[in-house]
Amino acid sequence: MTIHHEHPFLPPPGQREPARRLRSLLPSPVSVWASGSGTHRDGWTISSMLVANGEPAELVALIDEDCDWWDLFQQTGLATVNVLGPGQGPVSDAFARLTPSPGGPFRTGTWSDTEHGPKLAGAAAWAGVSLITKDPEHSGWGLLVRVRLDWIEVADGVPALEHRSGRYL
Repeated sequence: MTIHHEHPFLPPPGQREPARRLRSLLPSPVSVWASGSGTHRDGWTISSMLVANGEPAELVALIDEDCDWWDLFQQTGLATVNVLGPGQGPVSDAFARLTPSPGGPFRTGTWSDTEHGPKLAGAAAWAGVSLITKDPEHSGWGLLVRVRLDWIEVADGVPALEHRSGRYL
C-alpha cells in the first residue's frame, strides 16, 4: 500500500474543470438546511448561498434537486439554515452523505425542533426560512432557490466554519 500526499483520484492539472478550480479558491460557508420534525425530517449540506439584504431579507442558494431533502422542503415550504461552527465538519459530511451516519445524519450533533425545522446546537447562526418559489429555475447543475428570512439568531463569539480547497477552516 502506498500513501499519497495528494488525492489519488485528482485529475492532472491540465484536465481539471476551470470553474471548479475557481470555486475551490473562494471561501464557502458551511450550512445544513433542514426541514420537518420528529422522525419525519431531513436535511442537506449547502455551501453555495448568499444573503440578500432587504425588506424582507432573502437567502439565495444553489440546491441539488436530486437530494432527498428538496422534496420535503417543497412540501413544507419551511426550513432552518444552520450555519456550522468550529468542529462541526463531521455534521456537514454526514448531511452531504459523504460519511456514514448510522441511524441517519441527525445522529450527528444535537438537534432540537423549531417551527421551521431542526436546529443544531453549537452552530454559529440559525435562520428560519420560507420557500418563495416551489419551482425555481436551474443555474448550472443546481436549482437557484430563493427563500425569505423569517428569523435569525447569531451565536456570540462562535466563528462560522468555512470550506476552501477541499478543507474545513
